[in-house]
Amino acid sequence: MKEKLLGKNLRELQEAAVQCGLKPFVGKQLAEWLYVKKAGSFERMTNISKASREALEQRYCTGAQAPVGVAGSSDGTRKYLFPVECSTHSGTEASAVEAVMIPDSDRKTLCVSCQAGCRMGCKFCMTGRQGWHGNLDAADIINQFISIEESTELTNTVFMGMGEPMDNYDAVSKAIEILTASWGFGWSPKRITVSSVGLLPSLKRYLDEQKCHLAISLHNPFPEERLRIMPVQKAYPVSEVISLIRRYDFSGQRRVSFEYTMFDGFNDDKVHADALIRLLRGLECRVNLIRFHKIPDFPYDCASDTAMKMFMERLNNNGILCTIRTSRGEDILAACGMLAGQHSQQ
Repeated sequence: MKEKLLGKNLRELQEAAVQCGLKPFVGKQLAEWLYVKKAGSFERMTNISKASREALEQRYCTGAQAPVGVAGSSDGTRKYLFPVECSTHSGTEASAVEAVMIPDSDRKTLCVSCQAGCRMGCKFCMTGRQGWHGNLDAADIINQFISIEESTELTNTVFMGMGEPMDNYDAVSKAIEILTASWGFGWSPKRITVSSVGLLPSLKRYLDEQKCHLAISLHNPFPEERLRIMPVQKAYPVSEVISLIRRYDFSGQRRVSFEYTMFDGFNDDKVHADALIRLLRGLECRVNLIRFHKIPDFPYDCASDTAMKMFMERLNNNGILCTIRTSRGEDILAACGMLAGQHSQQ
């Protein structure tokens, strides 16, 4: 199998050119074609000589792969299905991941996946229910950006698709480098948000190394209740996650938010709102309340609109910025917690 060029940084692309007997500057040309012009084939790279393209193609492939399925929502959201060869403990495994394009006025946000399945096992998430099938490499992450119909129109991205970004941090970090580098997409880090359930070792690396926004999946302020729906609470208690976050400055360009899915009769009352206020008091942050989308074999329904509004107002009245996130793409199983890498139909 040929090595992929997609997912390589500028230095690696220059090395790839040299490996083919070409000058290092060809690496810069490759970066422009792959990440700026989003070319999926060598044939499109017209300022590289035919002989040079043939030399590259003997050893490499671009790594670009078109989606094998797409579904469109009544609200304009589009869900794409990509085949991937994932890295596992025992080698590679064929699987599929989904990416979701969410339009909103003058913004088009891509919700991107970084793993096939997920190891975190959150009880309310379809991705977590299917288990872990492997890590995506940087090529497969970036391919989600360049191979969708709206590729040239994307304005933002959230690493909130399938998988836990901090459980595949090296590949996610590489993708962020490509997205933000001047030789890559040239995006500001402010256009990128990375989510996490709170894997502390990788989370600390992320906070030290990146300038992108952070979103923490919290969902319950009480440790014993959070553990019932999020097994990660046992290894990395949310109190320790927030203690780490408090060591960093979020008063400037970088923001931290907390994702809070609302379950009827489980985490939606004044007691939970007040506990959340105590947990986050003094931290410059936002809380996003998320409507739960019912999945099989989970005992709770979504909290009522009345309960969600009460919860939001209680937090706002106590100095914690809180909003209710608009649900998008539920009719095509593209909303929060519904991605499962299943084949979509046009």
